[in-house]
Amino acid sequence: MIRSLTGNITAVMEGGLTLNVRGVGYFIRVPVRTTAFEKNEELTLHTHLAVRETALDLYGFTSLLELEVFEMLLSVPKIGPKSALQISNQATPNLLIESISKNDAVQLHKLSGVGKKTCENIVLALHKKIENFGFAEVEETPQLDDQKTDAIDALISLGYDLGTARTVVSEMEKDLSTNDMIKKALKQM
Repeated sequence: MIRSLTGNITAVMEGGLTLNVRGVGYFIRVPVRTTAFEKNEELTLHTHLAVRETALDLYGFTSLLELEVFEMLLSVPKIGPKSALQISNQATPNLLIESISKNDAVQLHKLSGVGKKTCENIVLALHKKIENFGFAEVEETPQLDDQKTDAIDALISLGYDLGTARTVVSEMEKDLSTNDMIKKALKQM
């Protein structure tokens, strides 16, 4: 099994990149929210090799925690590597671990944009198993009130990505109205 690769990026495309390791180019699917990858950059990725009947797919992550959370998601029924990568694009490892350990599918759904049923399945399948994965202490994800959640939803409907909208809005003061948060966020973005 291939657990990590170090090389130079020769191409960056939607959903992945090509990493040249000593003359061999590996196409590796990566979460797009993790890092802005640049051509000719030297990079080490922690990888997961998904073996199927018709393909061998490599999934790569810049941190070991991201890889561990990805592999944890693979143990959930009806979540394969492509779904786990999509979830990794939307929810940070800390948010996933915290929501699962608190048995809080609602928080995961509100803060990540992952579908409600999928969040419920993840929390249900992994809540009792989370201690066995041996994660170190994770940062608490800030709780968002209804006004901040509404502001994030509005920014997403205007075409902004979830991660950026969540980051900008979560740093705002609590005493602002939803409209004021949206206006302020639009100025910052």
